[in-house]
Amino acid sequence: MQGTTVRRVGLVLAATALTGVAACTSHESSGTPGRDDGAARGRALVALRAAERATEHAESARVESTTSMGSLMSMTADGTLGWGDGITGTLTIKYTGGTIADTMRRLGTTSMEARYLPEAYYARMGEKFAEQTGGRRWIRYAYEDLEALAGGSGAHLGDQMRSTTPNQSVKLLLSSGDVRKVGEETVRGRSATHWSGTVTAADVADPGLRKQLTEAGVATETVDIWVDKRNLLVKKVEKARMSTGLMTQTAHYADYGVPVRAERPPRSDTGDFEDLMRKQPGTP
Repeated sequence: MQGTTVRRVGLVLAATALTGVAACTSHESSGTPGRDDGAARGRALVALRAAERATEHAESARVESTTSMGSLMSMTADGTLGWGDGITGTLTIKYTGGTIADTMRRLGTTSMEARYLPEAYYARMGEKFAEQTGGRRWIRYAYEDLEALAGGSGAHLGDQMRSTTPNQSVKLLLSSGDVRKVGEETVRGRSATHWSGTVTAADVADPGLRKQLTEAGVATETVDIWVDKRNLLVKKVEKARMSTGLMTQTAHYADYGVPVRAERPPRSDTGDFEDLMRKQPGTP
């Protein structure tokens, strides 16, 4: 029974990796200022909207990120993502600490490959896990399944997954009432302008996403981004206090316009998340 429980948890935790990648990048705003702080704020909004447009139009980038969620999880992710026609890409995700890493270790792996396609996310688990799922190494998560995964609090998870792009952090910062220019800095050898601000749930225009922040216990989130001379986002740091502890995500972006490929795994080697969950004892 313990093995069954761990296996069932593993199915859910593979989806949690996706949440970790997207949690800090998907609170999309309307881009409307919360309040007018004068000419300085006006210049900041002009610069940020230019960054939003340039980053969105680039349509792909190489991504390297670290995420921590209190005692629950710490992880790294690196690979390429594209967003020209729905989200596509491939990331290598490694659990580096927390209770999730402990559970994944019992499943035989703390690392997995993630492939993003417009309609679903695919996770490649380890050989030990495959032995418990009919030899299938890949799990397919349709985005609508992810939306239902966590009940009411997960209602917008599918939308989060489709919005894991660097321009989303710029949109989030645009909703800040205190956005400000910190100064000129160097990020991995590249000159960049550092912008910073705080966002509350009330700042976010979309009612569903505002509810999601509230349910997650996120009262205030701080957002810092670094934008290069081409108006492209090269780094972001987001922090929020949650019920599981402080959530922090740092991401670096490079090689904008890089070719992105994400092939669907072979059907014969892929199990569907919903089907696998139904086969677990105790699942209605």
